[in-house]
Amino acid sequence: MNIIQKWLDYPELDKDLRAELQNMTEEELKEAFYADLTFGTGGIRGLIGPGTNRINIYTLRKVNYGYGNFLLKQSENRTAVIAYDSRRLSDVFARESARVLATLGIKVYLFKTITPTPVLSFAIRHLKTGGGIVITASHNPKIYNGYKVYDDTGCQLLPAAAARVTEEIAAAPDPFAIAVRDFDDLVVEKIIEYLDDSVYREYLEKVKSAQFRPDLSKEGLRVVFTPLHGAAGYLGKELLKSLGYDFIPVKEQMIPDPDFSTVPSPNPETLPTFALAIKYAREFAADVCVATDPDADRVGVVVRHKGDYVLLSGNQTGALVMKYLVENRKTTKRAFLINTIVTGELASVIARRHNVEVMSTLTGFKYIGEKVAGLSPLDKEFLFAFEESNGYLLGDFTRDKDAFQGMTIILETVNYYRLQGKTLVDALADLDAEYGYYRDELINLEFAGLSGLKRIAAIMNHFRTARYDSLAGYDVAAKEDYFLRERTGYKSGKLTLPQADVIKYYLNDGDWLVLRPSGTEPKLKVYISAHGDTSEKALAKIAALKAEVIKIIEEAGNINGK
Repeated sequence: MNIIQKWLDYPELDKDLRAELQNMTEEELKEAFYADLTFGTGGIRGLIGPGTNRINIYTLRKVNYGYGNFLLKQSENRTAVIAYDSRRLSDVFARESARVLATLGIKVYLFKTITPTPVLSFAIRHLKTGGGIVITASHNPKIYNGYKVYDDTGCQLLPAAAARVTEEIAAAPDPFAIAVRDFDDLVVEKIIEYLDDSVYREYLEKVKSAQFRPDLSKEGLRVVFTPLHGAAGYLGKELLKSLGYDFIPVKEQMIPDPDFSTVPSPNPETLPTFALAIKYAREFAADVCVATDPDADRVGVVVRHKGDYVLLSGNQTGALVMKYLVENRKTTKRAFLINTIVTGELASVIARRHNVEVMSTLTGFKYIGEKVAGLSPLDKEFLFAFEESNGYLLGDFTRDKDAFQGMTIILETVNYYRLQGKTLVDALADLDAEYGYYRDELINLEFAGLSGLKRIAAIMNHFRTARYDSLAGYDVAAKEDYFLRERTGYKSGKLTLPQADVIKYYLNDGDWLVLRPSGTEPKLKVYISAHGDTSEKALAKIAALKAEVIKIIEEAGNINGK
């Protein structure tokens, strides 16, 4: 492959990348060079290593060149903020990104140390820059890193802007031909400027102001907190202290660690991730554990209930917070809940019953950020936004999901029910009794490598072209294809949300299932939401739909008998 030799012939190739490249197998080389790393609507995410399909300083050089030229053409505001998390090479990638932008003539504000993603979103608006970058791969395994880009509102780039960046990247020179100036020289000339701690302080004050009921007594409530070796350690402690919580940090996980050595996965959606936090909770008789993911935009929660510790899903947590908010809001403004088309139904049911309107977007907080921005100049109240994957937003001073805001409102909700003698598990049982038994399940099907991408494409094409009048014996009322942007069946017509590779089936009773390839991992995601007059009936329906859909997926993805 000529491209591989081109890399090897580049005299200034990073020595570690060269050594890795020289030791790769033929199959590894094929995976690393068969394509260019794709810039999606939020940025890029990929395996760390040499190659055009891997994340490294050279693939990032080209992406930064494209984003930099996008900023230059977008407006006269030639400034950007850059942040990074605790992952391997995040600091290196941040410095290299700053070099490329600064060489193009863009003033760069660079955080000195690992910084949460929501702080980056806040800093863009606070400093009034033209955009921003954060180096992170969120909760992906340690072998990944990523690059997310933002506009001047602090929101991740929407599809139209991302398409323009993609065009600029395509027009960029070969990465080895892109000139970058010396980092230290750019700092001396103040084209790159390090940020001080004032941004953190301003951000924390905003988060504190997002409390709904600061008057609630916190006496007796004990919290275990872990940043899972990520970027939330310092600010998480400062926030909990300033809010007045009695909290115990998980000492081993307060240490930034790119290997995430004490957890099987740095994903706060899974119970094994909380193993060490629960050990602390048992030792200190804590009521609740909260864990933030590596870049601190998502937060998970485990609560003590009858002597055991129970993990809540993002859908359950969102519904509980929604119920707390509608019971305690005092404004008469027209209020809105914003969620996504794969978010469970219960929070929406609660909202509508309390005269709160619901707006649903495609998956991705960039779309939620866009909706929040649209509400702010109007006489409408943005009440709450969340995704099923543990992303929450309460105040519009950030335009991305925010683990600190999430932690603030979740702990406030825990405390609200605690003062009534209830745990969140008790409160969920109350929701069942009042609204019905809503249950949800997410199935992650992994398809690794180039062959995996082909299988996912074949599966999605099958569902796109096939007609199902029923699934697992349940009548299909409508099918929404967000790639074709059309709805067939009940209320057929064109869809108004942006184009996306997503298919959603509605059943006659409003229950649904969604198929969506992950934008960040080699996975096909299947979301199922069902309700019934008992929990058993709702779960049985999910089980039947799951079995049917997986059977279809296995047949549709059987390419060349494999």
